Amino acid sequence: MSFTGPSLGSGAKTARRAFEFGRTYVVRPKGKHQATVVWLHGLGDNGSSWSQLLETLPLPNIKWICPTAPTQPISVFGGFPSTAWFDVGDLSEDSPDDLEGLDAAAAHVANLLSTEPADIKLGVGGFSMGAATALYSGTCFTLGKYGNGNPYPANLSAVVGLSGWLPCAKTLPNNLEGVEEAARRCASLPILLCHGKGDDVVLYKFGEKSSRSLNSSGFRDVTFKSYNGLGHYTIPEEMDEVCAWITSKLGLEGSSS
Repeated sequence: MSFTGPSLGSGAKTARRAFEFGRTYVVRPKGKHQATVVWLHGLGDNGSSWSQLLETLPLPNIKWICPTAPTQPISVFGGFPSTAWFDVGDLSEDSPDDLEGLDAAAAHVANLLSTEPADIKLGVGGFSMGAATALYSGTCFTLGKYGNGNPYPANLSAVVGLSGWLPCAKTLPNNLEGVEEAARRCASLPILLCHGKGDDVVLYKFGEKSSRSLNSSGFRDVTFKSYNGLGHYTIPEEMDEVCAWITSKLGLEGSSS
């Protein structure tokens, strides 16, 4: 699927980037379909590797959708192309926000969820840059619009971010201020953040800071889990937490034995 981002700036010469998303991998529910979760991979990865892991989880009521990010020049790699949901100068919330890329990625997620039945609960999660994109999607949902002002269509019931960070954290409180519907959504949207204390790619302090930013912006259902010695990867203990949290927050019938 191709998505052309909005033009940045007012100059007539400003070029719009075309985002060509890669292959999407789907893991069908093994039991009764109750929820659909879009799961977003990290920088340089693709949807296949995560779909293989998610398929092993004891969550028979979830349909997982694992898209692949567009290949685009990445500033942190000196302009070398890589699969990425948006451009980054460095892997932290201090990096300048690529709003055009974030909006395109969030729109792709919403589009993937748009054909799900009305009685199915919807969620988004991810790892590293995918976690950042999932959190950005969550903020778009609470605001009811993308960063470019276009309406956000998906009704999210859960957001999961592993080893990631919150984009646009500095502007979030101002954007949410005085918007009654946004405040209500903030208070009720469950968010799970997990981060390893030994992470040397996206430092632990950025995960911790993201959790604080969400709390101070009015998000009332934020769970932050830390793991001693965990680097920039996932472990079974962490995925067990994710399974238990998702089962609880989405009201699933429970894991298969």
